[in-house]
Amino acid sequence: MKSDIEIARSVRMKRITDVAESIGIPESEVEQYGRYIAKIPYTLIDENKVNGSRLILVTAITATKAGIGKTTASIGLALGMNRIGKKAVVALREPSLGPCFGMKGGAAGGGYAQVVPMDRINLHFTGDFHAVTSVHNMIAALLDNYLYQHQAEGFALKEILWKRVLDVNDRSLRNIVTGLGPRTNGIPQESGFDITPASEIMAILCLSKDIEDARRRIGNIVLGRTFDDKPFTVNDLGVAGAMTVLLKDALNPNLVQTTENTPAFVHGGPFANIAHGCNSILATKTAMTFGDYVITEAGFGADLGAEKFFNIKCRKSGLKPALTILVATLQGLKMHGGISLDKIKEPAPEGVRNGFANLDRHIRNLQGFGQTVLVCFNRFATDTEDEIELVRTHCREMGVEFGINDAYARGGEGAADLAEQVVRIIEEKPSGPLVFTYGDDMAVKDKITAVARKIYGAGNVAFSSTALRKIALAEQDGAGNFPVCIAKTQYSFSQDAKKYGAPEGFDFEIKDVVVNYGAEMIVAIAGDIIRMPGLPKSPQALRIDLVDGQIEGLS
Repeated sequence: MKSDIEIARSVRMKRITDVAESIGIPESEVEQYGRYIAKIPYTLIDENKVNGSRLILVTAITATKAGIGKTTASIGLALGMNRIGKKAVVALREPSLGPCFGMKGGAAGGGYAQVVPMDRINLHFTGDFHAVTSVHNMIAALLDNYLYQHQAEGFALKEILWKRVLDVNDRSLRNIVTGLGPRTNGIPQESGFDITPASEIMAILCLSKDIEDARRRIGNIVLGRTFDDKPFTVNDLGVAGAMTVLLKDALNPNLVQTTENTPAFVHGGPFANIAHGCNSILATKTAMTFGDYVITEAGFGADLGAEKFFNIKCRKSGLKPALTILVATLQGLKMHGGISLDKIKEPAPEGVRNGFANLDRHIRNLQGFGQTVLVCFNRFATDTEDEIELVRTHCREMGVEFGINDAYARGGEGAADLAEQVVRIIEEKPSGPLVFTYGDDMAVKDKITAVARKIYGAGNVAFSSTALRKIALAEQDGAGNFPVCIAKTQYSFSQDAKKYGAPEGFDFEIKDVVVNYGAEMIVAIAGDIIRMPGLPKSPQALRIDLVDGQIEGLS
């Protein structure tokens, strides 16, 4: 089979104005970035049409290092839906350069279920990530300048909370010292870098309802604390308007197309292990304005992306999925069933059976949110029919439907049966009202504990003194009603990346808390999770090259 990028290059793309017109967006509203990419103004959102559209969430069992294939399943289902005559649109997150040049090499789907132009989407795209990075670092520079210019007046901050960001995996920048050298270089102080998807500006981009809401949120960002423990904000700097100007264009969703010319909105890119892991509310609602069915995905396993999709994105936007699809693979089940990573492509029925514990917990968690669940099996060439039948039979025993996605190898044709199944389930047994894991009025500690115990299966939940101090300040500041966003490893329900399967009763420790006063959520950092990844020993950058004018290695 051809590589992903070879398949992407073989696609006959339609002009983006034609793609927009196919779902009712007039050419006059399309801001083109070349022939095949455009921004669509979010002002086209029609809440009445949003309410009439069916939203489908795609999530997954706990991931392997190669992923589980949620994006491929999401795109594949959109292809299948259009293949059977339904007006379907897919809404995804934007790839980050960090993983593209680090571990994965690309994040636009795979095989014959991709969004295109794949190379541009994976690289600089429309500049949204650069806008987020620029806004975040401009705030850091303006804060440092404010401290420098006002030090003679006796102004200082007891604690600076605002770091810097970069969309590159760079472990050397996790902790830095700035302002070294002559006095005119600024005030020496400790700082550091997170990766751009972890930026509060990225969360604001994804959670804002319009430009005015974005400005309000940016102004409310807390940058540090004075010596009497009062918050110092972007509004105190007086630059919320200037930062909104930098973010203005990035707020509009990006429109591209799939390998079969299906419209696709790709916008926003927070990671689900260190942030809230969902594409923008504006992109989802724009897609729902123009699509009868909208397929969206939430990052990593359902314990991360889906939990945050429901408890944060849906809580704040009023969105409610008609169906949740849980993606599983034999390789993922075998890994969670105790099979070593170097043998998960080999037949191992007992490993599959043992891996059902992970699948089952995700199913029960999703049902606990009021969701109707369909298990979507992502087929690989190494899969055996006997092992696939094991999964189908187990799902039947669990009382959930089972469908196969073969879009990676066969495009829309390989997902047409799955699409028929999805339409039938939504008509016959759609999801009920959303049930959140915790209430807005619960104490912050109790919210975090509720997620850790109800979703992860934790026993004792402990909080460091630093975390407790920051939670107390957040509640003192009136932020106690914010939802919580737990940052933890994506490879396990627990905080231990090697504790596969469905562990129970484990200790769960919150080491730190970052309060996003602008994004209006409380990020609780569990275990050893870090918000600036490092590069692997053999990064994908070693395989990316320009050969005869063609980009290779983004696969």
